[in-house]
Amino acid sequence: MEKDALTSSFVSLRDKLHRIAMSYLKSDADADDTLHDAWLRLRERDDVKSDPEARNKLIAVVRNLCIDRLRKAPTISIDSVELTEFGTGELETEDVNRLEHLLSASLTPLQHRIFNLYTHEGMEYDEIAELLSLSVEAVRMNMSRARKRMREIYKKLNA
Repeated sequence: MEKDALTSSFVSLRDKLHRIAMSYLKSDADADDTLHDAWLRLRERDDVKSDPEARNKLIAVVRNLCIDRLRKAPTISIDSVELTEFGTGELETEDVNRLEHLLSASLTPLQHRIFNLYTHEGMEYDEIAELLSLSVEAVRMNMSRARKRMREIYKKLNA
């Protein structure tokens, strides 16, 4: 019966789980892959005993797998970009946009999202934490790391 509880819960929650994954990953293929990974992990462990337990575990595993995917996403190295693109005079609007893209491309997708929500959307840490299902401390830590990385890149550009 253990597998039946997991199967029935997965089938009934599939759309909800897909929406959760899409809110993190923004890619339909990545969301589907995450659902399959979650299903396989729980199926291998084979420790689900009831429907409520299966629902809770499915949601938690999908969320955690999405966060893992965001953390492992590749970033662009500052060393791979031609720095002579930016002139020594005043920055034009397109230079500012390219610089902003370069700085944000060096962040992980999670750091980039938190940075945009805080900087451009004006959201507070507790609002971001609630939106992304993270702790406030995790949001602060990611924002701190994003700022540190951007400072390092900016120093390299001005050196």
